[in-house]
Amino acid sequence: MSSKYILAHDLGTTGNKASLFDNEGKAIASTFAGYATSYPHPSFVEQNPEDWWKAVVDSTQQLMSTQHVAPFDIACIVFSGQMMGCVPVDRQVKPLRQAIIWADTRAVAEANTLIEQLGSQAVYQITGHRASASYSAAKILWVRAHQPDIYAQAHQFLLAKDFIVARLTGKFVTDYSDASGTNLYDLKARDWSDAILDRTGLERDRLPELHASTDVVGEVSTRIAREVGLAPGTPVVIGGGDGACAATGAGVVREGAAYNYLGSSSWIGIATRDPVYDPTMRTFTFAHLVPGLFTPTGTMQAAGGSYQWLRDVFCLPEKEAAGRLNLSPYELMNLQAEQSCPGANGLLFLPYLLGERSPHWNPKARGAYFGLTMSHSRADIIRATLEGITLNLRVILEAFEDQGAKIDAMRVIGGGAKGRLWRQIMADIYGKTILRPALLTEATSLGAALAGGVGMGIFKDFSLAETLTPIIDRVNPNPELKPLYDQLYDLFNRTYSTLEPLYDDLARITSSQPV
Repeated sequence: MSSKYILAHDLGTTGNKASLFDNEGKAIASTFAGYATSYPHPSFVEQNPEDWWKAVVDSTQQLMSTQHVAPFDIACIVFSGQMMGCVPVDRQVKPLRQAIIWADTRAVAEANTLIEQLGSQAVYQITGHRASASYSAAKILWVRAHQPDIYAQAHQFLLAKDFIVARLTGKFVTDYSDASGTNLYDLKARDWSDAILDRTGLERDRLPELHASTDVVGEVSTRIAREVGLAPGTPVVIGGGDGACAATGAGVVREGAAYNYLGSSSWIGIATRDPVYDPTMRTFTFAHLVPGLFTPTGTMQAAGGSYQWLRDVFCLPEKEAAGRLNLSPYELMNLQAEQSCPGANGLLFLPYLLGERSPHWNPKARGAYFGLTMSHSRADIIRATLEGITLNLRVILEAFEDQGAKIDAMRVIGGGAKGRLWRQIMADIYGKTILRPALLTEATSLGAALAGGVGMGIFKDFSLAETLTPIIDRVNPNPELKPLYDQLYDLFNRTYSTLEPLYDDLARITSSQPV
């Protein structure tokens, strides 16, 4: 093979990461270009797709320049991307409005309409997901209801990575894994759901063409090649949604393996041969990158996002000191949290700063510190935040175990997995050994690169993921802390249940704000 590298792009929530991988799957280098998120109203979360494009262009050019890589050295370009969004575009791939991203929960009425039209169990059985404002279907229906002119002009409704692929190739396509996060995809039939499209009146030809994650879906066009810095004709492999790519990059490519991603949001995922349908619909199922596999998942909205909020609002001294010392503020925050004790001296944090998906599926849920007294320190608040996020993830973990999943150890990836304190808190709250792979923040990019390599015939199959992600650290639970965390876990759940009706009251009070 004359071309040397796979170029993988991971379009995340805070920015795009461009990474080079060689023909053995080794990560060579990466670069990051950020973009902004806007919150124009409560529950509205948007980004500008043109910012995504600029980030892809800038990160590509910077990476290839610093690594002295020529355009013809790129064997293919492949993508991972944030899921469950809504990007209406015209035939020239021009965005018709800001992207409504995964964290946006404005479309509650539209999700309820979907339930009224098909029934909640029917939607769950077809798509592997309950009907929710988090998914693309409700967001598209919101555009139709509230911005009919934009809906009428829309040639296609795309997801994040698919917008970039359309810019590069002129092809309007997606893959099974990303499609499986739209509430429009029939998980078993591997096609857009006729039943959902018929009942909602959404047109099939406004949705992108479906492909396997390993499919070469087009080539970089001559018109766009110079702008992005790639050779005309460079093959483009579609790749997958970030959840499926993360599972693959974490080495979860065989039935029974499990992982926990700690990023802005957080999720726990496993690999199975069949979709998992929870009787109370606490969890959901995506299509995997690996043919024949599914990745049942439970996702919370604001995990690392809660810790980031704490950093920006309450931990300005750590931010300032970290800037002077050239450290991450989170390292200093973790040091502060170590000054507290397990249980944070009786302080509980409910991490519902963006509402919640799994397991509560309550967009009206809101965050809270419970038990706060004059004696609590910033160290207690920081530790309580980490513990509250992890207690919420334990609810998701137990939902899988209630369905018969056998999980003895948990791989953790994502930026949050860097902190050993958080890994110890996870081990103690989960009661399981926490495994740290060699790749943390690179796992999602690696999953995309594997899809590209398999699609181009560079790699034989996805089993290479297991050899590329060796375990380099294990953290075992402290059995002496089990009684404490079991009690706190029970209190955590009862606190949510107590506050749940009050969230509706708060939503009614704030609903008079203009939209």
